[in-house]
Amino acid sequence: MYRGVAFGLITALSLTACGGGGGSDDNPLTGDSGGGGSSLVVGSANFPGNQLLAEIYAQALEDKNLKVTRKFDIGAREVYYDQIVKGGIDVFPEYNGALLSVAVDKNSTATGTEEINAELKAKLPKSVEILDSAAAEDKDSVTVTASTAKKYDLKTLADLKPVAGDLTLGAGSEFKTRTQGGVGLKKVYGVEFGKFQPLDAGAQTTLVKLLKDDKVQAANLYTTDPAIIEDKLVVLEDPKNLFSSQNVTPLVYKKAVDAKAREALNAVSAKLTTEDLLEMMKKLVNDKEDASVVAEEWLKKSGLTG
Repeated sequence: MYRGVAFGLITALSLTACGGGGGSDDNPLTGDSGGGGSSLVVGSANFPGNQLLAEIYAQALEDKNLKVTRKFDIGAREVYYDQIVKGGIDVFPEYNGALLSVAVDKNSTATGTEEINAELKAKLPKSVEILDSAAAEDKDSVTVTASTAKKYDLKTLADLKPVAGDLTLGAGSEFKTRTQGGVGLKKVYGVEFGKFQPLDAGAQTTLVKLLKDDKVQAANLYTTDPAIIEDKLVVLEDPKNLFSSQNVTPLVYKKAVDAKAREALNAVSAKLTTEDLLEMMKKLVNDKEDASVVAEEWLKKSGLTG
């Protein structure tokens, strides 16, 4: 999601992340395919929050004595979505608003949870479907430091319009061309940044450092990033709802997911809150706990596993 001195570090991060320049042997999608096999293939994108959600799904399924194959760290939606549609992945933690506007209908104007889910159910390819959405959201944002907000009197995305030409936006490379990204910022708010610094989608820690060091003056951070609270960053308000509802929602390949699996995944959605996500992300990012441990703790605390 995310200049000069930092370029070497950024490049190294990009090359070591799956989906970011490795050979075919590093591709999580190689190997056994899903689509009705004896093992449910649970996939994830290449950033920590999504990998955590995938691990939660995987453990919830395993608790129901279902065999699971993990294929995490795949890449951005532009990489993994077709694999789900074709049955190469059976279960994936999605964000309903982004799924609709990026992969399903780029012209959709839906912003609320119910409206988004209704469109998804009507427009998704027949091979896939969404299950119940969680109350938990992990939304895109344009975030600045407190000093930048004060300097330019920034409170909302609209406030960026007269000053963005002098600023650099840091974000994942795909953000530049997304409706809920650079395209939408220009169309909805008339905001065009002077420079764009692309980073691998998984390099959130690097992006926060670049923001704090003023190498970029605005950053596309997820709203559950612990740095927002710890570093007193300012998430610019979005009064025109450029960034739609982003409820955590299982996207599944229909033929592979039976009633028992659906029940397990819907049970996760029924319990998962944004506060839960933020707490788990603190453990994952700040305390360096393993995602499998964090997932296991939450599932037990929520009464979903023994």
